[in-house]
Amino acid sequence: MKELSGKVALVTGASRGIGAVTARRLADGGAAVVLTYARSADRARAVAKEIEADGGRALAVQSDLTGPTAAVDAVEWTVRELSRLDILVNNAGFLTYGPLQEVPVEELDRVLAVDVRSVFLAAQAAARHMSDGGRIISIGSCFNGRVPGSNFVLQAMAKSALIGLTKGLARELGPRGITATVVDPGPIDTDMNPADGDSADFQRGLTALGHFGQAQDIAAAVAYLAGPGGRYITGTSLAVDGGYTT
Repeated sequence: MKELSGKVALVTGASRGIGAVTARRLADGGAAVVLTYARSADRARAVAKEIEADGGRALAVQSDLTGPTAAVDAVEWTVRELSRLDILVNNAGFLTYGPLQEVPVEELDRVLAVDVRSVFLAAQAAARHMSDGGRIISIGSCFNGRVPGSNFVLQAMAKSALIGLTKGLARELGPRGITATVVDPGPIDTDMNPADGDSADFQRGLTALGHFGQAQDIAAAVAYLAGPGGRYITGTSLAVDGGYTT
């Protein structure tokens, strides 16, 4: 039997990139997976169809996490459709950068709504439904440990908030055996941050390994934390960054 058989996972922002690969990896482990998307319905449904073609179960649901009720609605929809929720992966987020003086308040509100508020609300809602031994895993950023230059104030602030949230969740939910962790990616080759992009050489130079990672590297860490191997890991972050924060 696969290690995640009988489990239900909700992965936010899973129409592409790290989210899509993570959804596939959890499904490969035996979990039924719900994928959320904001606008890319066709891409999300394609990911779900690929999972089902490989013998898994997957559903896609629209959820614009800038909305105040979207995160809770996604959790409740998952429980209605699949009767339970065991694994929450807060993957949705923005890659944002720019000079401090030029960040408009609208961008600040949008980033905090998705990268922080929706994570809190999804965790709050999930905790109402999770059985003992559930998992809450959030995708952070290597900026939690190192900010190499200017223009990343908003990104660093938003992702760093996940550390405090996760420590609090670990204490609050630990008596129920529910773990809370953060996975902090370094430079990962995705369409949002391609390994042949304008800043790719600079990013590679900041890592100890000298190259970009792949979405599969993040998905593997999430799958480990979601499975039996992650049962005694909580309230902490795992850097999957090629030595970026070394």
